[in-house]
Amino acid sequence: MKHYDDNFAHQHLPSPELQPDYVFLDLPQFNRPEMLNCVDVLLDNHIKEGRGNNTCIRTFETTWTYQDLYEKANQIAHVLVEDLGLKSGNRVLIRSANNPMMVACWFAILKAGGIVVATMPLLRAKELTTIIDCAEISHAICDHSLADEMHLVKSDYLQSVCFYSNSQLKELMENKPTTFTNYHTKSDSIALIGFTSGTTGLPKMTAHFHKDILNICEAFPQYSLQPTADDIFTGSPPLGFTFGLGGLVLFPMYFGASTFLIEKPSPDMLLQAIQDYKITICFTAPTAWRIITTKVADFDISSLRKCVSAGETLPLKVWQDWHDATGLKIIDGIGATEMLHIFISSNEANMKPGATGVAITGYEAKIVDKEGNDVATNEPGRLVVRGITGCKYLNRIDKQKEYVENGWNVTGDIFRQDEEGYFWFVARGDDMIISSGYNIAAIEVESVLLTHEEILECAVVGLPDEERGMLVCAHIVLKEQSKATDNMKNHIQHWFKEVAAPYKYPRVIYFTEALPKTETGKIQRFKLK
Repeated sequence: MKHYDDNFAHQHLPSPELQPDYVFLDLPQFNRPEMLNCVDVLLDNHIKEGRGNNTCIRTFETTWTYQDLYEKANQIAHVLVEDLGLKSGNRVLIRSANNPMMVACWFAILKAGGIVVATMPLLRAKELTTIIDCAEISHAICDHSLADEMHLVKSDYLQSVCFYSNSQLKELMENKPTTFTNYHTKSDSIALIGFTSGTTGLPKMTAHFHKDILNICEAFPQYSLQPTADDIFTGSPPLGFTFGLGGLVLFPMYFGASTFLIEKPSPDMLLQAIQDYKITICFTAPTAWRIITTKVADFDISSLRKCVSAGETLPLKVWQDWHDATGLKIIDGIGATEMLHIFISSNEANMKPGATGVAITGYEAKIVDKEGNDVATNEPGRLVVRGITGCKYLNRIDKQKEYVENGWNVTGDIFRQDEEGYFWFVARGDDMIISSGYNIAAIEVESVLLTHEEILECAVVGLPDEERGMLVCAHIVLKEQSKATDNMKNHIQHWFKEVAAPYKYPRVIYFTEALPKTETGKIQRFKLK
């Protein structure tokens, strides 16, 4: 039986022998029926079981119930099939900031049998064209406020572009039924394609099945958050980023909870939402947690019970400062677009400050050397993981072979594992600085610098040097820009050598007003290099 009428995505999946091993599927919560559309569980069942009037999505301007989302998603599904000519298996691009209509479109595409390709709002026409050409995307739905770049896209694959937040999609929806029979898809049919960071050249697109979407809801949230229907989620990551999709849509809706969406989530707006709407669970990046800590005293965040950080490693200083200010413990986690969501994390019962955590339910992880052999306890090496999800690059056999070795997913991160099984971040595989024979992890230098009372943010990279091979170079944002002097550089260097191994000190320091970051809050170190 074929999965879809348009089988492009499935035809370009890596062959079974190139895919990772899937393990722990004997756990009953991960057993899914052969036929499964994930929208049935995430949305439709709430209506069938009488929860339609429960709040589902809030913003500063509006509130939607589960019934509201269900009806709008059904109407959009009718539009896709009847007016826009969507065939099952067609890829549909969504271009939007985090808002209720984006969520309705996301569900509508899966209801109609399409495959979702959600993108970041800041992408430009050239990047969007690359994504559309790679995935042979036939349809796009775009928030009208982001129309300018969409109008510049030129691709032979794109048949239809529909805009919302103006009259176009609204008019098409008006006379459509508010019920829809969801496409009868298989649990191992592709539901979404996620593009990994970087869309220059030929980007990597990774596929995830309908069962993958539901299984991650039984992994990280059950392990770390213990959500109930009373929880209210919020956060800053875009829904085009799988960290944000999970934390702000999939997890709350799997548990019948609600989500608070913010289109441009500044630290002040996050804190305002937590205070005014009694948010209980917040997802954001380490850089945001650092800034929020400096402002939290001005807000009432007593409703907040769980704080989640991902995107890049959480410095111990940020964790400690937040804990000192609020009494709350930030849950760190590592995930990947290739794995769909977080696979190593902690909960309040097993947290070690500074450690990323342990492999959560549904996953196992270990540290190996370049040949794939296990390394000794506390020795740094490559982090590999396997479990209920795994890397499935479409049409990229070369990259698939790099990411999957001997059935394990190779994350590209350097970690060590201690005697109790906790994983500690050492460096990104490409963030090791080798200077005069010393291996220096950029994150180690950053962690020290962040303890200096004058430093607000920093990013460390290696600079090529004939004599030493590489130099440790620190880009630093000071709390007070007026102090950015040569004397301050000398002071920081001397101070560093007193509090940490002198060979790690930054021989080059640049002061800057801001660090370059992605929409998800990750520092773009490649720009600094």
